[in-house]
Amino acid sequence: MAEAEEKETRSNEESTDESEEDESEEEPKLKYERLSNGVTEILQKDAASCMTVHEKFLALGTHYGKVYLLDVQGNITQKFDVSPVKINQISLDESGEHMGVCSEDGKLLLYERGWMNRWKPSVLHEGEGNIRNVKWRGYLIAWANNMGVKILDMISKQRITNVPRDDISLRPDMYPCSLCWKDNLTLIIGWGNSVKICSVKERHASEMRDLPNRYVEIVFQFDTEFYISGLAPLCDQLVILSYVKEISEKTEVECCARPRLDIVQPLPESCEEISSDALTVRGFQENECRDYHLEYSEGESLFYIISPRDVVVAKERDQDDHIDWLLEKKKYEEALMAAEISQKTIKKHKILDIGLAYINHLVEKGEYDMAARKCQKILGRNTELWEFEVYKFKEIGQLKAISRYLPRRDPVLKPLIYEMVLHEFLESDYEGFATLIKEWPGDLYNNTIIVQAVVDHLKKDPQNRTLLRTLAELYTYDQRYGRALEIYLTLRHKDVFQLIHKHNLFSSIRDKIVLLMDFDSEKAVDMLLDNEDKISIDRVVEELENRPELQHVYLHKLFKRDHHKGQRYHEKQISLYAEYDRPNLLPFLRDSTHCPLEKALEICQQRNFVEETVYLLSRMGNSRSALKMIMEELQDVDKAIEFAKEQDDGELWEDLILYSIDKPPFITGLLNNIGTHVDPILLIHRIKEGMEIPNLRDSLVKILQDYNLQILLREGCKKILVADSLSLLKKMHRTQMKGVLVDEENICESCLSPILPSDASKSFNVVVFHCRHMFHKECLPVSNTVSPVQFCNICSAKHRGPGSTILEMKK
Repeated sequence: MAEAEEKETRSNEESTDESEEDESEEEPKLKYERLSNGVTEILQKDAASCMTVHEKFLALGTHYGKVYLLDVQGNITQKFDVSPVKINQISLDESGEHMGVCSEDGKLLLYERGWMNRWKPSVLHEGEGNIRNVKWRGYLIAWANNMGVKILDMISKQRITNVPRDDISLRPDMYPCSLCWKDNLTLIIGWGNSVKICSVKERHASEMRDLPNRYVEIVFQFDTEFYISGLAPLCDQLVILSYVKEISEKTEVECCARPRLDIVQPLPESCEEISSDALTVRGFQENECRDYHLEYSEGESLFYIISPRDVVVAKERDQDDHIDWLLEKKKYEEALMAAEISQKTIKKHKILDIGLAYINHLVEKGEYDMAARKCQKILGRNTELWEFEVYKFKEIGQLKAISRYLPRRDPVLKPLIYEMVLHEFLESDYEGFATLIKEWPGDLYNNTIIVQAVVDHLKKDPQNRTLLRTLAELYTYDQRYGRALEIYLTLRHKDVFQLIHKHNLFSSIRDKIVLLMDFDSEKAVDMLLDNEDKISIDRVVEELENRPELQHVYLHKLFKRDHHKGQRYHEKQISLYAEYDRPNLLPFLRDSTHCPLEKALEICQQRNFVEETVYLLSRMGNSRSALKMIMEELQDVDKAIEFAKEQDDGELWEDLILYSIDKPPFITGLLNNIGTHVDPILLIHRIKEGMEIPNLRDSLVKILQDYNLQILLREGCKKILVADSLSLLKKMHRTQMKGVLVDEENICESCLSPILPSDASKSFNVVVFHCRHMFHKECLPVSNTVSPVQFCNICSAKHRGPGSTILEMKK
């Protein structure tokens, strides 16, 4: 077979710009090829008039009345001289053993295959004019003449219907009838521009009488835009070969146009067009409607378009054809997806080839980032293709575009590829270069080469922070941590502490503690304290000797963690707190047990730190001086009262009253707070007559209220004590009234012999105390007191309180 010379679709006109995509164009449903070999030989001497298709062979009728049997490739296998005039139609049964032939002489002939592959003819019908078409399906034969369409039941040998033609204005010889069977009981008739779909049905027994046992019902009927030359079913759709006329643009005269092959969806009274192809067949300019025929092969969905000088085969497009169309329309993404989905069935295309074409297409359009991104999926693990594409991107100056998508693991490309990309960024984009260094593993490229390149650039711009930061990362990859640390500290980079921890660089920072503290004192102190075993406290304090403010930060946090670890520096810390952090001085003095109080007192007195001095005086036992300082320096009666309460010393209260007696505001404060610690009468008696005291009435009311509250509390406590005492007394009485078990295991606490005699018949006397100690009566010492109550001498000797007798047993 050879490809058809030309094909176009009605819904699209070819664009003059080949690179422009037409998004509105629909993909064709069919593809076309010419049937050559023996057909070409036949049509050089004769002209094709009709054809029929069997799954095993083809039958071609000609204008000279001959019928040729061909194989599916178009090679001649047999030849019949059937009539001296044109063959109108040929039809075969399913077995291929019977062949119906109609010709211009008005006869319908039946050929039966016999012995030695010979065909025996017989006449089925004649006398009503030319037989224009005939179709055989199962036990039904349909044929058309100038009057209409007849259907014959081969089993009953009865004609079951006659469907008359609609448009009698059309010459039946110029616009012949087209027939095809959709299935064994559905006949499709096309005549002129009308389509009828007929269903053969069984007649009910009660309706038969002298009628055939089957009848025909028209279930669909609709008109088409052009004249019908052929019909064929395609699933639930219909394929129509149409004869088209058009007005010539040059001569403005109506002329024959290329025939159309349409796929339509039948509806009850109309149809919906699915696709439409205009076909260029040989000699279409001279052909008429009667010169075209359409035949089909059900099993393979093949459609044969027959014209006098040409036979074209149309077939449904497969996935390879679909991909061809997508590539033709430059829809590479869809083509790649279709190939991936159908990779097991496609024969013509390879996913990789489509992918590479897609990448080239994107590059040609200037979509470099998208092209680079698709490389990841399309190139996969093929290192040769990766390297080829990288060099291609380099040639067009787009190495940056592909850099983000280069493989970093499985596969890994040659180091030269990565170095080439890094050099590209280093020349034009320091930030991009830094990003790649951060994202790429250090083993992808030769680290020494890249370090040297960065050093060379730093000679031109020594303060460039991006390059310095990147150089530090390169040194880290190269395990030159000392150099990396120096750069990080110079840059005050946030990763410096992570670098120290990760690579255990504490030996490298012994002389860089001040730099670390200047950068971030909080993080630096935490790190130093967490690693005391690597950098000692003494070493840190020594390094910070010239920076006392940093020394204080370190020692303060050390003290917070452990009050005893830095005890040798507590004296130094007094001065540091006094200079840099007074709010924390008093808490330090309170919590430290190693602080020299005299030194602290001296410093606090020098700086006139009253609160701290008061605390130190109090801690050193000089409470009266401390109270005096509160009253004289701070003049804060509330604080003085609070201090006296804490010390709980009567002399301090006396000093406080004496100091406050001539100061009305102090007297008010004392009256409001003294009631629960000192008798207010002592204060009130000392107040001079006539002295004006602010809020005296309120203070006295408060004293009375406090007194009443104390009385109520005492009475409440008394009630609680009485109730508890009574409850406990009752409990004790119940306990003492209970019996005590005495058996052979018990012993006399005096003689240590069993409390019960071995001979039960003998009399005995036993005394049992509430403390559970037991004695023989005769073993108890004689009491010197007149009281008849006896007490356990064991408990009395241990000062546990005497236990009184609870039971005396006699027998």
